[in-house]
This record gives sequence, C-alpha cells and structure tokens, in this order.
Amino acid sequence: MVGAKKFTTCPSCGANVSEWENPKVTVDIIIRIGDRIVLIERRNEPFGWALPGGFVDYGESLESAALREAKEETGLDLDNLQQFRAYSAPDRDPRQHNVSVVFSATANGVPEGGDDANRAELFATDKMPELVFDHYKIVTDFFSHPHPPEKFSL
Repeated sequence: MVGAKKFTTCPSCGANVSEWENPKVTVDIIIRIGDRIVLIERRNEPFGWALPGGFVDYGESLESAALREAKEETGLDLDNLQQFRAYSAPDRDPRQHNVSVVFSATANGVPEGGDDANRAELFATDKMPELVFDHYKIVTDFFSHPHPPEKFSL
C-alpha cells in the first residue's frame, strides 16, 4: 500500500488527525570470520536463523546501529565495516514494512548469542540453515558480487 495513512485522535481537541505510516529502518550485518559467516537463532518471532541485526534507534547512525546490534547479538567487535546494499521490499518482513541497510564486516573470536539471539554460530555459506526474512537473498547477493578491498576499519 503506497502512501498509507493511519488516523489518530488528538488528545487535546479530539479531532481525527491523519498520520503517515512510514517504513522502519533496520540494519543487518554479514559478519565473516575466516571463510564462514555468523548467523543468529532468533529469540523472537519470526523464529529461525537470521543475519545479526535490528532496528536503528532514534538519533543513532546506521554504522553505530550495526556495531551495537552485532555486539548485542553475537558478542563480537567488528572490523572493516562497510555498507553493502539496502533491501526495501514491503513484504520482506512479515511484521511490518522494514527497510534494511546491510553491512559487511570481519571479526575474530567465537560468536555467542545474546539479547535477541538465543544462539550465534558460524556457518559455511553452502551449509546454511533455512533463513527468515530475505536473508538468504542478501547472503546470495553479497557473495555473488565483487567487493571493495577491506581497507576500512572502525
């Protein structure tokens, strides 16, 4: 639905006020450790395996959100954080229309699930479990396109 509006009652005057309903902004991170990637098993619906990520907080940059979500859900500190692509299909998330800005990064160590993640584990890209949302497409897109050299570090 393009241009969706919802109506709210004004608490001061009782008038019916229209309010635009906009997509929410999220980040997802493809974290590479060696030749494997980190996936999390979601604690909340929709349940299943996914890339680490989540909602961008008000006043937070996309990069800060990616670093925060990675730390909360995997316990990992990221290196070489780079923006990859945005995904915006209205049906990519069954909960609501979310736009995801996807990042890639490298890390060292052993991922450990936390916050919204029951578990965090390493998977070879050819041995991944079924993924929720459009995360299989994201991973496939990422590994089928050339990437800039890893020269940036945060």
